Amino acid sequence: MAVQTTFDFDQMLSNAREAYGEELMKLADEGREFLFTYSDNVAPSSSAGKMVAKYPDRCFNFGIAEPNQVGASAGMALAGHVVFAQVFGPFLPLRAADQIHTDIAYNDVNVRLIGTHSGVTAGGGPTHNDIADLALYRAIPNLTVVVPADADQCRKVIRKSMDHEGPMIIRIDRAGSPNIYAEDYEYEIGKAIDVLEGRDAAIISTGSSIYESMMAAKLLGEEGLSVGVLDMHTIKPLDIEAILRVANTTGNVVTVEDHSINGGLGGAVAEILCEAGYRGKFKRIGMPDQFSVLGDPDEIYKYYGMDRASIAKTIRTMLG
Repeated sequence: MAVQTTFDFDQMLSNAREAYGEELMKLADEGREFLFTYSDNVAPSSSAGKMVAKYPDRCFNFGIAEPNQVGASAGMALAGHVVFAQVFGPFLPLRAADQIHTDIAYNDVNVRLIGTHSGVTAGGGPTHNDIADLALYRAIPNLTVVVPADADQCRKVIRKSMDHEGPMIIRIDRAGSPNIYAEDYEYEIGKAIDVLEGRDAAIISTGSSIYESMMAAKLLGEEGLSVGVLDMHTIKPLDIEAILRVANTTGNVVTVEDHSINGGLGGAVAEILCEAGYRGKFKRIGMPDQFSVLGDPDEIYKYYGMDRASIAKTIRTMLG
């Protein structure tokens, strides 16, 4: 049974960058024990900045020294603490890859690395686009990788992660994203969510791309096509059972992600389908193997066929 979702996007924008700080503040107010490290882009006026002001003894600013921040977070975790570490998304996998691999993952410590400004949402152009991080994270042992679909799901991830054993990546975008879900629901790390059920095709998506996937399914529904949407919020470990279920139900699978088509969600789903002997149709939608053009995220999505109209067009072609 699909979780009830909303297409009432008049109330749509919420911000996962604010949500993670709000939930951390709630956890601190509840007396939960954790430490928080952060880089220079946490503004005093933000929710995370307000937590820093209220709980200064548990918060540590590392400026623009992201590798040092990740390494120090590992040390704090080795001393017995749960650590949340917010890092500017493009710099987390690119500058701190060694520390993620050797300090965090190899030691299997309880650090939650919150990568903000992910995908093409950074606002700093192609050099600041974060489009290859999932490929790196998927190849590193011990990492759990989660990409929340909206602010409320981000809050659920933060709270669930308090009791999660081992290191975790929490990947969120820069700007406000639509609220996807219209009701409360049980969230489980590693368990995909049926956003919409469909008979003709299935879209497997993650993060802020869930919104465009839903709208594409709505467009196709108005044409009499039944297209499902699966929220694959956990990239590692993948919900293999859910992937095979929607693939075998529809015989037509499309993945949509704000990431390179190489090594991300699309690559992961393709590996699962291939090994399972899937004989249906499959298509990856995401950033091509090139540096992005410069522009607003919505313009970039449209340019590369990642917006709702382009997703719908791809599925129409797939269905003939």
